Amino acid sequence: MRAIGIVLAGGNSNRMKELSNRRATAAMPMVGGYRAIDFVLSNMSNSHIQKVAVLTQYNAKSLNSHLNSSKWWDFGRKQGGLYLFTPTITQDNGFWYRGTADAIAQNLEFLKDSHEPYVVIASGDCIYKMDFNEVLSYHIAKRADITVVTKQLGKEEDATRFGTVKTAADGRIVEFEEKPVETSETMISTGIYVIRRRQLIEMIERCIEEERHDFVKDILIRHKNVKKIYAYEMNSYWSNIATVDSYYRTNMDFLEKETRDYFFNEYPNIYSKVEDLPPAKYNMGANVKNSLVASGCIINGAVENSVLFKEVFVGNNCTIKNSIILNDVYIGDNVYIENCIVESRGTIRANTSYKNEGEPIRIVVEKNERYVL
Repeated sequence: MRAIGIVLAGGNSNRMKELSNRRATAAMPMVGGYRAIDFVLSNMSNSHIQKVAVLTQYNAKSLNSHLNSSKWWDFGRKQGGLYLFTPTITQDNGFWYRGTADAIAQNLEFLKDSHEPYVVIASGDCIYKMDFNEVLSYHIAKRADITVVTKQLGKEEDATRFGTVKTAADGRIVEFEEKPVETSETMISTGIYVIRRRQLIEMIERCIEEERHDFVKDILIRHKNVKKIYAYEMNSYWSNIATVDSYYRTNMDFLEKETRDYFFNEYPNIYSKVEDLPPAKYNMGANVKNSLVASGCIINGAVENSVLFKEVFVGNNCTIKNSIILNDVYIGDNVYIENCIVESRGTIRANTSYKNEGEPIRIVVEKNERYVL
């Protein structure tokens, strides 16, 4: 593909609450054995983008560890590859990334040293499958300056979390409002953009001169009446996981066979870093219904409508319902958990109960001693 990729993965979402205390949103575990960033990297690999830069900043340790090799997504090894960029203090700059445009600006040499004519920019905290070649073909056919991938939300979904878009009959964006207080619009930007590389460099250099730092506000919205900015509407599954509720709901979506088949049983595939773990073990007394159980788990109790990540231990006579248990959690005997998210590497003491009957979803963070005499 005649494009390079840029993944914006440095942000922190306060709406993730305790879940973002130790990791970036793009590094959030997903669907048992994946990370959120795996989906955009897989989409770029499947679209034959060989050169991808990931811009990280907030709590980047786990994300950088996950991305320690490009082989899992099969990016180009002789030409191209996977590049990680974190903020660096230099002679000319002593700032962290002050926004999405500033993140690109601080790594502008990556764009200048590349030769591909186009750039695909995407966020690292969205779950979807997409062929970026189709977006690029649309971009070229429209002779657009910038193409924004959009999604029509259902009426029950909160559009104020995103940038709302209004288009003309030919698909050109005529209105763009970033995270409005109130809106009746249901078409939103998914945070995926296609732009010519040279044009992006020019726009970023202008932002640097004018001390502007945000890609949406200072490039898209500012130029919507000057540049030809078109919308490419996505009609397949898409979800942003940057809130506790959306993270919980997205994982629960994968309990539906239709969603699982779309992502994991239909070409192209979703890839992730592979760990050498034994298969899940179900001992006598285990009773598992409509759940996703990852490698390394040992189940002794009842699990229903839940997602269990890697190396979870469920003790005897336990009941887990409608919950997400993150990596390496030990659950003692006679524990009841319902409508909760249990943070990774936690230890749930025996004979305890965690139940949430209302909103928002309860996050359980227990750092008890796991091994006692």
